[in-house]
Amino acid sequence: MQTTTTAAKTTKTQLPQVTEPRNPGTKLDLDWIARVQANTSAIERRCATLPGRRSIKKDHQAAWLLKAISCIDLTTLSGDDTERRVHRLCAKARQPVRAEMLDALGLPGLTTGAVCVYHEMIPAAVSALKGSGIPVAAVSTGFPAGLSPFHLRIQEIRESVAVGAEEIDIVISRRHVLSGNWQALYDEMAEMREACGEAHVKAILATGELGSLRNVARASLVCMMAGADFIKTSTGKESVNATLPVTLVMIRAIRDYFEHTCHRVGYKPAGGISKAKDALVYLALIKEELGDRWLQPDLFRFGASSLLGDIERQLEHHLTGAYSAGYRHAIG
Repeated sequence: MQTTTTAAKTTKTQLPQVTEPRNPGTKLDLDWIARVQANTSAIERRCATLPGRRSIKKDHQAAWLLKAISCIDLTTLSGDDTERRVHRLCAKARQPVRAEMLDALGLPGLTTGAVCVYHEMIPAAVSALKGSGIPVAAVSTGFPAGLSPFHLRIQEIRESVAVGAEEIDIVISRRHVLSGNWQALYDEMAEMREACGEAHVKAILATGELGSLRNVARASLVCMMAGADFIKTSTGKESVNATLPVTLVMIRAIRDYFEHTCHRVGYKPAGGISKAKDALVYLALIKEELGDRWLQPDLFRFGASSLLGDIERQLEHHLTGAYSAGYRHAIG
């Protein structure tokens, strides 16, 4: 394998050990929310041109793919999850790419951003990741529908934090958005944020079920006002998950919130992102709209399971000039 020093140097400059102060939230501003609109045709036109305008090649592509790995929440959310499966997933999070490839790329020690599991699998993940510095994220609050009794959703958050989850991915009540009950959404999000304590909270909007891009923009703002550390597109269980138009709307809401409050909020697209080329488009959009600071794992994550396998395959092609079989890069 050839050593790609350019890729290594580029990636190392993009991986500072930084942690953004948490978003404390603000008072609910209904006037601000009412002013929010979304020009769907313009948004879709902007997103349609992005893949063709942003083609990244050779060493630069390898560097961006390594960056993408560092921002992956490696995820298993299946009804047949077992402790062994979670242990294998955590081993992959610790060593996402074969050691000799990372050595050739000049970035040994690279890990994913986090491991995301159901509540029952938190102890297994915490045990398997001990000493790695990789946080465990847990989906909570009646995931994926979010329709269990509210007091049980709050208790689920507290129990997940108590057994070691450092990040909690909560699902909002879509009915509050669809009915325009922004006060109810704000109060719900604020109480969930409080229940998380020191654990960071990612608010899942389930954008495929919100009806319009305007609703997506308004829900994003309300969740940030209530103290969300991240806003996330989807549970991965909806018929429509992360898309570029939804991403553009959400990250512009993040930018608007930052310009008003000086508080940075993270972004997590989830569901349907399985190819390395797609990850590059998302990273390019983040860089153009929010800037380099949002390309760090404390402010950007991919919610993915199969994405890592394709990235590893592309990196091997970069090093050897040949594509390998997918089974050589098993997720776990």
